[in-house]
Amino acid sequence: MLSARDLGHLCLGGNVFGWTADEATSFAVLDAFAAGGGRLIDTADMYSEWAPGNSGGESERIIGRWLAAHRSDVDVLVATKVGKLSTLTGLRPDTIATAARASLSRLGTPAIDLYYAHADDPDVPLAEVVGAFGRLLEEGLIRSWGLSNFSAARVLAVVTMADRQGVARPIAVQPHYSLVHRQEVETGGLAEACLDKGLGLLPYYSLASGFLTGKYSRTSTPASPRNQGARQFCTEAGYAVVDVLTALAERHSAAVASVALAWLRRQPGVIAPIASARTVEQVAPLLRSTTLELTDAELVALDEVSRPWLW
Repeated sequence: MLSARDLGHLCLGGNVFGWTADEATSFAVLDAFAAGGGRLIDTADMYSEWAPGNSGGESERIIGRWLAAHRSDVDVLVATKVGKLSTLTGLRPDTIATAARASLSRLGTPAIDLYYAHADDPDVPLAEVVGAFGRLLEEGLIRSWGLSNFSAARVLAVVTMADRQGVARPIAVQPHYSLVHRQEVETGGLAEACLDKGLGLLPYYSLASGFLTGKYSRTSTPASPRNQGARQFCTEAGYAVVDVLTALAERHSAAVASVALAWLRRQPGVIAPIASARTVEQVAPLLRSTTLELTDAELVALDEVSRPWLW
C-alpha cells in the first residue's frame, strides 16, 4: 500500500499525451521527467476523448508503450482515474471494476499505483463505492486510491465509510487549485479535511491552463488549444498575480511557472502539484519548482496579490 509520502513533490500531467503532444513528443517529455527525478505520472481513462478522432484511453496507451520500452531503467508511479469516460461514466461498482481492468490493459502494468474516483457520484451509495475500491486493493489490481473533485464533506464521508468497512483510506485528493483559483481548497474546508485525515492534496490546473507560465499578458494572448481555459484569468486581478510571479522569477533566475508551482507546493496539505508539458523544453521549469524555495516574505506577497481569487 502506497502512502502520500511516496508520491514525490511534482506530478506530471498526462492530459496532453495524444492531444497536443503526439507519441514521439510524449515519449521525450516522459524521458526528461524521469531523467530529472520525476516520480509520479497522472492520467485518466478519458484522456483525451475530447480531441477530434479520439475515443479515450490515448494517454494511457502512450504511457503504457513508454513504460514497456523503459521497464528496466525507470522508477515511476502511475495514477489514473475512473468515472468520466463516456462509455464508463460514474462510480457503480461494476463500472469501477471494468474500467480498472481496461486501464491496466492499456498501461500494461500488473497494478495501478494510484487509482482515483475522477468525480463524485451522488447516485451511488458511498458504501458501494468504497467497497469497489476495497476489492481492487484486495485483488492487488491497485496499490492505493484517491478522490478527485470531491467536496470536503464528501471526502470526510468517504474516510468514515472506509474506516467502517475496514478498507484502507484513500491517500490523495485532486482539487482544482492555483494562485488564481483558491476558493475550493482554502475556503471550502478541503485543505483542513485532508490535513485532519492525512490525505495529500495533488492540485490540477496548477498553472491555470498556462496562464501562470507568464506567456499571457495585457497585450498578448497566444493561440493554443488551451486558450479558452486560460482566458478566464485574463483580468486585471489575474495580470497582477503574473506581475508578482514575474518579479520573483527574475529574482530567483527561474521561470514564472517554477515560482507558481513553488508557491502551491508550500500550501497546507499540498504534496505534489500536477502540471503538464507538451514539449520537452517545458519539463525543466516544472522540475525546478521542486527545489525552488520561496522566502516567507515572497509567499506573503503572492498570498496577498492572489486574495481576490479566494472568493
